[in-house]
Amino acid sequence: MSIRLRLTLLYSAILALTLIALGTTLYLIQSRVTLDAIHAALERTAQSYVAAERRFPSRPEAVPPFESLRGRWMQTRNPDGAVTARSPDLAETTLPLSEAGLRAVQAGKTWTETARVEDEPLLIHSQPIVFQNRVVRIIQVAVPLTEREQSLAALRILLVSGSALVIIGAFAVGWILAGAALQPIHQITNTAQAIGVERNFSRRVHHTGPNDEVGQLATTFNTMLTELESAYRQVEQALQAQRRFVADASHELRTPLTTIRGNVELLRRDTPMDAKEHADVLADTKDEAERLIRLVSQLLMLARADAGRTLQREPLPLGPLIEDVCRQAKLRSPQKTIHFDGSLETTILGDRDALKQVLLILLDNALVHTPANVTIHVTAVANEHDVTISIRDTGPGIAPDLLPHIFERFYRGDVSRSGGGTGLGLSIAKELVQAQNGTIAVESQVGQGTVFTVTLPQARG
Repeated sequence: MSIRLRLTLLYSAILALTLIALGTTLYLIQSRVTLDAIHAALERTAQSYVAAERRFPSRPEAVPPFESLRGRWMQTRNPDGAVTARSPDLAETTLPLSEAGLRAVQAGKTWTETARVEDEPLLIHSQPIVFQNRVVRIIQVAVPLTEREQSLAALRILLVSGSALVIIGAFAVGWILAGAALQPIHQITNTAQAIGVERNFSRRVHHTGPNDEVGQLATTFNTMLTELESAYRQVEQALQAQRRFVADASHELRTPLTTIRGNVELLRRDTPMDAKEHADVLADTKDEAERLIRLVSQLLMLARADAGRTLQREPLPLGPLIEDVCRQAKLRSPQKTIHFDGSLETTILGDRDALKQVLLILLDNALVHTPANVTIHVTAVANEHDVTISIRDTGPGIAPDLLPHIFERFYRGDVSRSGGGTGLGLSIAKELVQAQNGTIAVESQVGQGTVFTVTLPQARG
């Protein structure tokens, strides 16, 4: 059952219950009012005759005749209940008086009851005539209730038919209004179905009505679509990047593996090989195996970064760390000078191993592209909130068109990434810096050198 039908049935049921309660109350009030009015008229008529009897207790001929009742029937009874006289309209018909009524009248009380006489409903009022504290006669006045019952029947028909027509009309109007109120929900449903079929998250629900509950639902749905569209695009970009990453990784892994396999084939040949060639093949195999190990390690590091691995950030003295990194870098290139200037007392908030990896990557990159006997400057500057670490070399620099791509995975420009690298170092450095809530930037001029700048939050307290 649809919401529209349920709402319409609910409106109609509430209206029907209201009309039934109202009609029932109106009918009961009308029934009671008309009955009370008839009873009051009968009581007045009986009282008038009782008053006449009291004025002329010994002259019954002075009492107004029964013919003057204008449609009301009368009869008299003696104190024992025996009928003594009737109005002409009654002819041989006797107005009944129940035993309870007779006892009440004999006790000097009035009594009113309904009865059917010759298949006609009557309201009968019995009034005692008391003279000298003794009931001397009983007067009964009756009137037919046919007209009252006919009017009440007509009222019932009117209430039932009128209520039925009103409920049918209300059902139709409620159906139309519910459809108009739920139209935005139908639009949301159609839009959701279209999005599911077309995979088009740029579609929106067009709602021009008031900002009521349905309007808020349409607005919320559009906001959700905006978030889904953004998430869907990010997923697409991530999938594309993953496909590129897998393709590039496969290519990078294939090269050293091919070289190693070729060298192994050379070593397995039956043809004699001189000692120098044999040593060269082994050295080449060793270099390629080490390159393969470095590449796999870097890929694993990137995979951990992509998996959202959190780094342990804690206060870290920067001076000893930079000195340790510079010492290791000098061991790899003893012919090159590395100079550190800055505050050795500076403390940052970061991960020691991750930051050491970043600085080693940047220093290795600078050492590769810096000629011999050229100084590499490492500078640390602290301000109120951050600490900036700059690594400056005087190498050939990076062309402007290559700068936007140097942090991309497996990217190696002709100038900036020559030398047999894997193209993953700067990508790893960027991932590790961002994992420590820091930033990394690069500035370079061709022929003048390059500056990499790492900014990390300073430890407080």
